Amino acid sequence: MQNRAIRIKGARQNNLKNLNLEIPLDRITVVTGVSGSGKSSLAFDTLYAEGQRRYVETFSPYARQFMDRMDRPVVDRIDGIPPAIAIDRKDPVRTSRSTVGTMTEITDYVKLLFARLGQLHCMRCGKPVDPETPEYVWKRLQDFPPGSEVVITFPFFIEGPSADQGINSLVQMGFTRFFADSAVSPLEKWHHVNDTREIHVVADRVLLRPKDRTRIIDSLEQAFRFGGGRLDLWIRQDRHGIRHLAFSNLLECADCKIQYSKPIPNLFSFNSPIGACETCRGFGRNIDIDLDLIIPDPRRSLAEGAIKPWGDPADHRMEFEDMMAFCRRSKIPTHTPFERLTKTRKKKIIDGTPDYYGIRGFFRWLETKTYKMHVRVYLSRYRSYTECPDCQGTRFKKESLMYKLGALNIGQIYTLNVDEASEFFEKLHVPKKDEAGQIIMSEVRSRLRYLRDVGLG
Repeated sequence: MQNRAIRIKGARQNNLKNLNLEIPLDRITVVTGVSGSGKSSLAFDTLYAEGQRRYVETFSPYARQFMDRMDRPVVDRIDGIPPAIAIDRKDPVRTSRSTVGTMTEITDYVKLLFARLGQLHCMRCGKPVDPETPEYVWKRLQDFPPGSEVVITFPFFIEGPSADQGINSLVQMGFTRFFADSAVSPLEKWHHVNDTREIHVVADRVLLRPKDRTRIIDSLEQAFRFGGGRLDLWIRQDRHGIRHLAFSNLLECADCKIQYSKPIPNLFSFNSPIGACETCRGFGRNIDIDLDLIIPDPRRSLAEGAIKPWGDPADHRMEFEDMMAFCRRSKIPTHTPFERLTKTRKKKIIDGTPDYYGIRGFFRWLETKTYKMHVRVYLSRYRSYTECPDCQGTRFKKESLMYKLGALNIGQIYTLNVDEASEFFEKLHVPKKDEAGQIIMSEVRSRLRYLRDVGLG
């Protein structure tokens, strides 16, 4: 049986010299050679051009007018050529934000994982934050001995002139008691509560017994509904006093009363304004004046030119003269080495005062002139990049860092090397029922394995 192949005779496209060639089909064929040897002329200008031209000719004249057509290559004959496609190779876009994670699209999948599986932790107390259901509250009650008295309440705000009207509406709905000072009292006495902005309205008062499970679940649902997603339990135990527990079916910390919005993928992207640190705008570092460049030799005195941008007396710069005049007014010694000045005096020279601009004020003024090339060059001599003080180099907002996968937030994960990240995600558990989560995780793992295999671990 004759082998299937593309047969080329007399190819003379561009710099090809009457080339005769057979290329087997259903195999990978690599065209190599030095620059100018005709690789592109053969692969693109001859093979691809002829394959694409013949394919386009199979369509009707009406359809062909909407399709790109290539010139017929200079060749005597080509047999056995199938329809062809050419994939254009382009260098990926690189910016100062680019990392190994962004270039390999790992970060795109990680942000989906965090939005889907990330565990929120309260910014104040650090406890996990999850919407709590009546079933969850019932399970928490099992930590207490049977027979304990449970008072189920929901918060009701009564601040303002319409307080009496609000109380009357509660009574009409069948709520007649509130809980305060470890006791249940009639709603009519709500005026006696010290803090009258909020009262705990009793939804039910019941003994903790297995047979009352349905009643307790119903009361919990009712308390969540009338409490706007919040409820409180007051559990009286013999010899142990009253234990207070707060719950919320909202995405909020029930103890700290801090609400959080539902996570979206862009919250976990430093390339998005939603997730990027507002101070450094997702770069993880800021450019600012470098005092080591401005004062390279602190053993010099101010009079000897310790402030390098302002020169010395021989330069007659206005900034130098202003500084010396300020030092005379403030009684700051100008012939003492700068490093021996007190912190207060150094701060005045560097940060300025209400009547003196100082080093930072001078550079802030220069930044208003950066439309001039020579000013930009001048600034570049005395500025450098420093880690962002707000995000500590993670690039993310504080809200983004409150979510964790396993024991790490997204900023900590992005500090891992390839081997550490691969080990972390291999151990990370995704529920089997979460098919989308399984697919996302497999993409992350496969990309990390590839990076390890090519030696980037």
